[in-house]
Amino acid sequence: MAERLVVIGGDAAGMSAASQARRLKGPGELAITAFERGHFTSYSACGIPYWVGGTVDGPAALIARTPEEHRARAIDLRMRTEVTELDLERGRVRALDDGGRESWTEFDKLVLATGARPLRPPLPGIEARGVHGVQTLDDGRALIDTLAASPGRRAVVIGAGYIGVEMAEALIHHGYAVTVLDRGEQPMSTLDPDMGARVHEAMCGLGIETVRRAVVTAVLTDDEGRARAVATEDAEYPADVVVLGMGVRPETALAEAAGLPLGPSGGLLTDLSMRVRGRENVWAGGDCVEVLDLISGHTRHLALGTHANKHGQVIGANVAGGYATFPGVVGTAVSKVCDLEIARTGLLEHQARAEGLEFVTVTIESTNHAGYYPGARPMHVKMLAERRTGRLLGVQIVGREGAGKRVDIAAVALTAGMTVEQMTMLDLGYAPPFSPVWDPVLVAARKATAAVRAAGM
Repeated sequence: MAERLVVIGGDAAGMSAASQARRLKGPGELAITAFERGHFTSYSACGIPYWVGGTVDGPAALIARTPEEHRARAIDLRMRTEVTELDLERGRVRALDDGGRESWTEFDKLVLATGARPLRPPLPGIEARGVHGVQTLDDGRALIDTLAASPGRRAVVIGAGYIGVEMAEALIHHGYAVTVLDRGEQPMSTLDPDMGARVHEAMCGLGIETVRRAVVTAVLTDDEGRARAVATEDAEYPADVVVLGMGVRPETALAEAAGLPLGPSGGLLTDLSMRVRGRENVWAGGDCVEVLDLISGHTRHLALGTHANKHGQVIGANVAGGYATFPGVVGTAVSKVCDLEIARTGLLEHQARAEGLEFVTVTIESTNHAGYYPGARPMHVKMLAERRTGRLLGVQIVGREGAGKRVDIAAVALTAGMTVEQMTMLDLGYAPPFSPVWDPVLVAARKATAAVRAAGM
């Protein structure tokens, strides 16, 4: 009799796990049932802001594999069906389909890939018409419909993290006057404040009003219950559309109710094989888990499709009887708002202090390619290095074309445990259209090496 695998969640981690398991074991050996509560599977949530902004087509262009394609590979994929209970002792899950019918499905092995949910604080008016979170393709379609039907052209984005700044750009492309409200001292709390200040300056230059230290108290509505403004402790900001860009939290209510272990961020805790700790037959991956930070040695929640797809590959290999591990992350992320590219990897200053690390920081200004080559634009690179050893701890980059992906140099160096001095001699590609003769990352590494020596390495 074939083993029974149940997968909860039909996006990156869940369907990558199901697909990888199917590659390794046929239907006669492994029966796979997957549940997805939405309308779509295996899609790029990261592409939603660019679909909303009209840069890319959607939703079809954002879908890597349709439900029909998964079913053609002998995966029993049940759409518009939400799992409402895990019975781990009896090895079964209860699900509710969109027709209101409940059923139980038994499993030998279980994969949790329930994703994350947008933060939606319990404020007056937060559920009003015209207020949108952006996490799924369904969310993207709903926002596009609202933009098309909106009588005005004023938008407020609450939150200035990656989602917030990307959605601000999307709304600019729709011809909206955009105000971004954020609680922080500077936008992009994933950067140190001095680098966030550069993002703030650039956003203002792009015509995006960015209000810092803004504590939102309510979404104000009109007589028909539609959003008309966002109120803070100090002011009101008119809005025909409100977008929530305050980040996400792991969707682990099912797991918590079943007594599975959660970490400080509320994400599921797994071992290196992505098996849930303390459970022999349960795996988890994607935005619902916490992952090992290779720099700090602690777990953290990072909701990125790159990780989710890797988790799925690892899980699929293991549930099919193979062996694979996910070693951890260094916290690399990249984004953009209009032509401004924003990137970071490793630790920020406050994170390094929290780990008890002593460090030096340097910030350099360079250009994205040789200064004499037409179109050279400024680029700022900030680098953190451990005081005694010179070990690279983190890098942040803000600049124009060619800035963002330079963070990959630092990501590899962090993963390899390199010192900033070792980085200075990295053999990087050079030609005037692509880089100065000393790449900006290497210039920062040279300056960091001098700072480490001056601090008494």
